[in-house]
Amino acid sequence: MKAMAMDKKTFSTIAGVVFAVIAVLHLLRAILGWQAVIGSFEVPMWLSWVAAVVAAYLAYSALRPV
Repeated sequence: MKAMAMDKKTFSTIAGVVFAVIAVLHLLRAILGWQAVIGSFEVPMWLSWVAAVVAAYLAYSALRPV
């Protein structure tokens, strides 16, 4: 079976969409007040605001034309 190569534009588009979805989910968590618990650790709400900004920036960076 021949492996298919992925060019830079396709990779950037896929990465940008994934980061955009992550940013939206973090915003939804922060706005709607969804709790996130990892083991016995409850993730603070402010962390979702920070993660949403970071993920949105990464999505923007990946999706902007070069």
